Amino acid sequence: MSSTFAALGVSEAVAGALAKRGIETPFAVQSMVVPDVLDGHDVAVKSPTGSGKTLAFGVPMADRLDSNGAWPQALILAPTRELAAQIVDELSGVMHARALKITAVYGGVGIHNQAKQAGRSHVLVATPGRLLDLIERRAVRLDEIDMLVLDEADRMLDMGFKPVVDRIVKMTPSERQTLLFSATLEGEVGRIAAAYTRDARRHEHAPTPENIGHMEHRFKRVAHEAKVSALVHELGDPKRGLTLVFVRTKRGADRLVKRLGAHDVRAVAMHGDKSQPQREKALARFESGHVDTLVATDVAARGIDVAGITHVINYDAPEAREDYVHRTGRTARAGASGVGITFVLDDQARDVAKLAAELGLEHDLGVAVPPIRTQRSNGSGRSGGGVPKSYSARPRGRSRGRR
Repeated sequence: MSSTFAALGVSEAVAGALAKRGIETPFAVQSMVVPDVLDGHDVAVKSPTGSGKTLAFGVPMADRLDSNGAWPQALILAPTRELAAQIVDELSGVMHARALKITAVYGGVGIHNQAKQAGRSHVLVATPGRLLDLIERRAVRLDEIDMLVLDEADRMLDMGFKPVVDRIVKMTPSERQTLLFSATLEGEVGRIAAAYTRDARRHEHAPTPENIGHMEHRFKRVAHEAKVSALVHELGDPKRGLTLVFVRTKRGADRLVKRLGAHDVRAVAMHGDKSQPQREKALARFESGHVDTLVATDVAARGIDVAGITHVINYDAPEAREDYVHRTGRTARAGASGVGITFVLDDQARDVAKLAAELGLEHDLGVAVPPIRTQRSNGSGRSGGGVPKSYSARPRGRSRGRR
């Protein structure tokens, strides 16, 4: 792996912009991907959130675009407004070093100013729905796009954006360079990667041993009427830092923040019914540590990459394996430790036990702790196994660094 961005072929201007931010040594995924992108190849990259993938596509993009060229020349599609905003924050410096303008467009804020800015930018970072709105208003054209990036492609599919993304991709030139990044390249993601790219160079990034964090998983049986008290108890842990609490519904998020307030616990909520300024304010207060507890729904939390999250609490148990991985993946990054706590109601025990078994957590349990098992008939008409009241485990999953 190259020790500097200059060794990867990055221009002096872009490498200098990175150095001003204290970024001089490429992350592994950047060393893998940057040379191929600079050489004009399509790429399909398997890499987790927080691994440095934004600079992996943004750094070579800055060097390949022409500041005197058309608007826009590059399109980066992202599944959420939070991720779109984070991409712009991450890439503004390197783009400005090459006299390139970058703009984010997403829903939840006024469309008129976004339309004006989008039409005057070299690089457009967009959520699919808002971009389609701008296209239909004739505020943006995609016939000059030289580079197309699909970031967190698996999340876009999970959120049902495939029909819109298909329409958008068809509006771009067939001779474009396409870069696809995803936590997986299997199944439907693999199929769209094959459809959208040409002779793509494939890269798979796994964290090095020193970047694998220690993740402790706890499953706690609680009664419905005791959930708030149990949460207050967990939030009273003096060792915890920033804590992300997941709930199932938007109303549930607001209601929980109020109930925590009654116990003198300060928290903020983030969900789809909040305006974009409200969401940005909540995230900023959380990231700064002014409020150390953020209550969020799954969709609202997608794309959040905040350093210092030590605890993830599933106040409402996740319904699917992918949701559990997404939620707990917000902590234990870049070699740090983290704790994932899931509250389990009596009527959820069977489903949560199955989920835990699918994740393979029972293989990492200590000898003295009974493992989770899926429900099995024991021949007497009763089921054996279930979720123990509490356990800790070190899973075989990934941790994610940040850049």
